[in-house]
Amino acid sequence: MSTLITEKPELTILYQDEYLVAVDKPANLFVHRSFLDKDERFFALQLVRDLVGQYAYPLHRLDKPTSGVLLFALNEDVARQLSLDFHDNQIQKQYYALTRGFVEPESGTIDHPIKVKLDKIGDKFKREEVEAKDAITHYQCLRTASLPIALGRYDSVRYSLIKAKPETGRRHQIRKHLAHLRHPIIGDINYGDNKQNPFFAQHFGFKRLMLFAQSMQFIHPVTRESVVISADFDQQWLSAFEKLGWDSITLDH
Repeated sequence: MSTLITEKPELTILYQDEYLVAVDKPANLFVHRSFLDKDERFFALQLVRDLVGQYAYPLHRLDKPTSGVLLFALNEDVARQLSLDFHDNQIQKQYYALTRGFVEPESGTIDHPIKVKLDKIGDKFKREEVEAKDAITHYQCLRTASLPIALGRYDSVRYSLIKAKPETGRRHQIRKHLAHLRHPIIGDINYGDNKQNPFFAQHFGFKRLMLFAQSMQFIHPVTRESVVISADFDQQWLSAFEKLGWDSITLDH
């Protein structure tokens, strides 16, 4: 069942100049209108256009349940150039994920091809399945925690906080790669744990995908200067950290 946003979100602008604008997208907000949910009232694209008072061009995909840095261009030429940079994996992105279990080894590279399964609704005009494509994600486990609560056949629940840097940009790449390690992201209804997800929602008091697009770095297409855009953990993330006994999570800005 889809999670609907019933009140108009107040987007935070993280970066803006005459060519670009970046906002902190909340979880459960679509970037733009989609076949996937005709009942949605709010979309990041329209909210950004209203916020800056002009047309904005979405440059990349950020899944509806994923929160974090979302970048738009403010003219067609800049949109064209940065879209090429995204396509060519020239944009450095950093994510944080809360996963099931203690991730081992604590750091490494996941090099596992991804086959995109076409969606019956969103991809209904495409004729055949897409072949598996190379996909690479570098990761590091920053924190672990265990709660002495029995769940299923285990006498405790375990979590890891993962920093992930995708080298390629496949659809659902980080979600699929962490599930491939058998450490799926909490709240992932596609690739996650059907025991852990409802437990987390009940114990932590909210239900969402625990994946956060924290920062993005790229060469500005006009000024040719390096641009770094970053966001902070929202209140739900911070409340989860508190329950897990974590503090002083240092983010790169």
